[in-house]
Amino acid sequence: MTAEQTPRPSRVLVTGATGYLGGRLAPRLLDAGYTVRVLARNPDKLRGVPWAEKVEVARGDLGDRDSLKSAFADVDVVYYLVHSMGTSGHDDFAKTERESAENVATVAADAGVGRIVYLGGLHPQTGDLSPHLESRAEVGRILMESPTPTLVLQAGVVIGSGSASFEMIRHLTNRLPVMTTPRWVHNRIQPIAVRDVLHYLLGAAEATLPQSRAYDVGGPDVMEYGEMMNIYADVAGLRQRRILVLPVLTPRLAGHWIGLVTPMPRGLAMPLIESLQYDAVAHEHDIDDVVDRPEGGLTPYRESVRLALRNIEEGETESSWADTVTAPSDPLPSDPHWAGEVVYSDVKGAFLGTEPSVIRRRLGDVIHSDDTRGWRLDDDGSDDVRLRSTARIAGTAWLRYRATSAGGGTRVEQRIDYFPRGLAGRAVWYGSFPLRKVLTGRMLARVVGDIDRA
Repeated sequence: MTAEQTPRPSRVLVTGATGYLGGRLAPRLLDAGYTVRVLARNPDKLRGVPWAEKVEVARGDLGDRDSLKSAFADVDVVYYLVHSMGTSGHDDFAKTERESAENVATVAADAGVGRIVYLGGLHPQTGDLSPHLESRAEVGRILMESPTPTLVLQAGVVIGSGSASFEMIRHLTNRLPVMTTPRWVHNRIQPIAVRDVLHYLLGAAEATLPQSRAYDVGGPDVMEYGEMMNIYADVAGLRQRRILVLPVLTPRLAGHWIGLVTPMPRGLAMPLIESLQYDAVAHEHDIDDVVDRPEGGLTPYRESVRLALRNIEEGETESSWADTVTAPSDPLPSDPHWAGEVVYSDVKGAFLGTEPSVIRRRLGDVIHSDDTRGWRLDDDGSDDVRLRSTARIAGTAWLRYRATSAGGGTRVEQRIDYFPRGLAGRAVWYGSFPLRKVLTGRMLARVVGDIDRA
């Protein structure tokens, strides 16, 4: 389908706005000056999102053609970012995906949508594909064969906290010093940072599109899957993982194994594992002709992993929707429950009758003058007093003191957050429980006593 040069689009529709990429793309579209409408089966999931009041919210389901008509009206660009993993079986999964693509193609053509942008997956150009990859490729074909000009981006493993592919690398590497894997561990992969995927998605809205077609996108590194796991281990401060290849380990058995040793659902792990049977490398770089590369170039894999793990270095255990504006690799509240690092916390509190502003000032003075051996003060710009552990342990620990208003006085909270490193880190946390319970209680009592004397 030939696409003529069109004026700059003004109104875009994002499907899957509560999903991994949609939730990160919507605020960037707003920042770029677009009028944004989002489609959600359950708009209540957007409650509390800072940018929700800046977008139009339409209720709809890709499986219900009639529900899409009002959402697609007066839209210049539709972002198709909805993709299920087929937990109900491959046949039903493929049929559902096909019907959704056909609904989008039909409604977009009837509504006069100027362009569809779809994110698919990198895959071999010939031969059979896994049901998961074949379904994504089929959705792309349906959209490109429609009357609406369509730009398909095909990406491999997306690196960022919350990405299913990255979370599988994270959980397997964190939990298993020795791994038994199928032969796919030696397949070639071209990962891409989530910030670079978002860059291409944003650019796709205005890219010159002579005809509907697919473009491969990938980061600057091509490596084996096993290399990706060991680079992750290096960045995370873990020992290199031993990988034992077992030719008899089928994708189905591997999927069951991952569902057992990681928090990822088996129904999600299975299609991911099946897709790893194939190389995922860009076959062309034509995207460079229509979308400029990110300023500073594409993000190397090692740097992508570092960005995804930066919450450990900064001691952040909670994320907010606002993080999407500056840190696309950070976790979001909408990410699945199995995403992100394991964080162990020890929280204790005490009540003081003085108002919070006075306590905060005294708290800072007490901590600065107190013996803080084993901890280093870290100023994060907040009213809290935060320290980082300098002890040589299998993980990273942070100590935070916070004063909040409570019952006419102040609650002083002492919180230790511990990011374990590998199995040894988990053993340290559980093995130290009796001693930690005594010591943390004494720490809080000493701080509260010093505040009273101050």
